[in-house]
Amino acid sequence: MDPALLAAYDRPVPRYTSYPTAAQFSPAVGAAEHAAWLRDLNDGAAVLYLHVPFCRALCWYCACNTMAMSRPGTLDSYADALLRELEAIARLAPALVLGGIQWGGGTPGQLGSERLRSVGRRIAELFDWPSDAEISLEVDPRHCDSELAAAIAAISVNRVSLGVQDFDETVQAAINRRQSLEDTAGAIDRLKAVGVNRFNIDLVYGLPSQTLASLSKTLDLAIGLAPDRFAVFGYAHVPWMKPHQRLIDPVTLPGNAVRAGMTQLVSERLLAAGYRRIGLDHYARPGDRLERAWREGSLHRNFQGYVADGTHSVVGVGASAISSLPRGFTQNITDPAGYMAAARATGLATARGLALTRDDHLRGAIIDHVMCQGSVDIEALCRAHRVDREAFMASVDLRALERDGLVRVDDAGLAVTEAGRPFIRFVCAAFDRHYAGQEGRHSRGL
Repeated sequence: MDPALLAAYDRPVPRYTSYPTAAQFSPAVGAAEHAAWLRDLNDGAAVLYLHVPFCRALCWYCACNTMAMSRPGTLDSYADALLRELEAIARLAPALVLGGIQWGGGTPGQLGSERLRSVGRRIAELFDWPSDAEISLEVDPRHCDSELAAAIAAISVNRVSLGVQDFDETVQAAINRRQSLEDTAGAIDRLKAVGVNRFNIDLVYGLPSQTLASLSKTLDLAIGLAPDRFAVFGYAHVPWMKPHQRLIDPVTLPGNAVRAGMTQLVSERLLAAGYRRIGLDHYARPGDRLERAWREGSLHRNFQGYVADGTHSVVGVGASAISSLPRGFTQNITDPAGYMAAARATGLATARGLALTRDDHLRGAIIDHVMCQGSVDIEALCRAHRVDREAFMASVDLRALERDGLVRVDDAGLAVTEAGRPFIRFVCAAFDRHYAGQEGRHSRGL
């Protein structure tokens, strides 16, 4: 990749799991708006996302909202808070149908098998979902014994995402995450034994001490585990947001040129292994639900990444969880103690959010198309949102992207070139009326 091009785009840019991004949320939207927007979902559908902000130990690379926690009393209180919030949502939208369920974190398994079963049973009592709904859960393979595997199956989970990140021992030491191939393979075997047969593997490139050679070996081992999907994320070094990342020496991080080579290596290896490239950072086997959605043009993106269900609304439950609703976004209190206190008091724990405008809906739809399909018919979307295309495009500057060969633009819309794929977040940023490229707000875009 051209070093001059890498240097030109060496700046922070959002990951665009939403538009507007969470950086634009404010306390002006609170529990009253959240309750009203949840009522809109009555007789509708949404994905339910449950956030568990706890892990056995903290990995230094992690940018998620999580903490090390194993005290039974705290875990009991957190499970009770989840139940109270779920019950409040069911009162507000009693006819809500779940298009799917996603358990994330942190590590949902840190709740323990009995608490997982208790929350899972209550979800089943409160809500309905179709028989083909995807119910997924993130698993730390180092801590997935037979008891936890049985609990995961008991709450109807039919897809598991396995956190791996990297199998190289030097890289693992640098991120405080020791995990052998045997740990991961053993977790898969235990889950298969209880009937969970669909798996994702999560990898990260750009980690400290990681090299092209070590990443290549990790890819060999991960492909050998034969998952249905891969999610391969670029490491986001944001120590101003996540102070534990200061334990990582920035001198050990790969430079932009090496990161670009890692992006290319991942793509070449997974495509050669028979996977299809989905959006920015996902790969799936042909015929997988995610691959079919990408091929048919129905793929979309939310705060959990790429999703294949036809449900665009998300109801977030738990500390820091974000809801994506027809009228706007809301986010719960991030601090687990504050979240638990609010859930005990009122059932809801909304801290901030954003009401969406017509302009937000249009720009969000364009960004979603670019992130998912790599192209967008701007003319059609402007017509659907009753916006004059010419007036709208006057606010969008695509000249640098065109000059650098990253996009092709015609009268109808835009397509990202093959050379532009690693820069796709910058293509989205051209449509972001809030984006200023300032330091200290987002991770770097390459």
